[in-house]
Amino acid sequence: MFDQLEVIAGRYEELGELLSDPAVVSDTKRFMELSREEAGLRDTVDAYKRYKTVLETISDSEEMLGEGGVDDEMKEMLKEELSQAKSDKEELEEQIKILLLPKDPNDDKNIILEIRGAAGGDEAALFAGDLLSMYQRYAESQGWKFEIMEANITSIGGYKEVSALVSGNAVYSKLKYESGAHRVQRIPTTETQGRVHTSTATVLIMPEVEEFDFQIDPNEIRTDIYHASGAGGQNVNKVATAVRMVHEPTGIKVEMQEERTQQKNRDKAIKLLNTKVYDHFQQIEMDKQNAERKSTVGTGDRSERIRTYNFPQNRVTDHRIGLTLQKLDTILSGKMDEVIDALIVFDQTEKLAELNK
Repeated sequence: MFDQLEVIAGRYEELGELLSDPAVVSDTKRFMELSREEAGLRDTVDAYKRYKTVLETISDSEEMLGEGGVDDEMKEMLKEELSQAKSDKEELEEQIKILLLPKDPNDDKNIILEIRGAAGGDEAALFAGDLLSMYQRYAESQGWKFEIMEANITSIGGYKEVSALVSGNAVYSKLKYESGAHRVQRIPTTETQGRVHTSTATVLIMPEVEEFDFQIDPNEIRTDIYHASGAGGQNVNKVATAVRMVHEPTGIKVEMQEERTQQKNRDKAIKLLNTKVYDHFQQIEMDKQNAERKSTVGTGDRSERIRTYNFPQNRVTDHRIGLTLQKLDTILSGKMDEVIDALIVFDQTEKLAELNK
């Protein structure tokens, strides 16, 4: 472990020098790649520095306790210091083991969040809206930016489909476990006899694709311009600002009309299309290899039922890790940390166990 940590510390110093090199600074793609690599090593290097300091404290304390001429008061103080340092050493060793686990290269990326109403008609669409609100509030609590990209709103206010860009610090690392089928059990507002109905909505989390990671061949895109509908002011209805883009080889389509200008809608549409097409090809590749999109949390199948939200009992159950909380109202208000932290810990524990086999 020490040899590995020394290599990482050396690489971190090297990256610091490279990032101040004018030749690197002027090369945007290389600068971004190296900045991302440096950020990915920072926590490990900081923990290693603290670990070395703790080892020095242990060594110094033991040496002084072994020497003669130390009065009783000093001995007690050294023993306390030694005890604390040994406790810190154990904690840091566990922390470093986790930091040394293979990192998901997408962990530091922003995401495209896609939610669709699935089984259950209008009730499923309403539930999709509840999930959108939950993620939006959670994003706000994390200091992230949450921006609706495209939305297909039903007549009663739910969503057949909605996509949002969530940007900020390490968004994918926290929300990557949310992909799958989410099930709701509640009495719909249209239900006259008080019966509990079950509906589902699907959530898809895709790491945002940056321009230098992947770009669609422009010749493969068909673009249509049309008049936007719905809210947005008179300008939206008078000027053709809405954009529809279709990636012809895959048939993947995006429509954008949230912005007031055609150019802004174009920019958003190409970003969303790039991410969806890249995700499509990544999924095919991973399926061929049978899987490492598949985290140890669940099977990785996007149709897998991952969580149930039971309104009558104010209960949320995550089926992958057997977690049940009587806090549905709290979680839907965006306070998702308890669920997300439990998923991260479970995943790390499973990976550590796999490593130690």
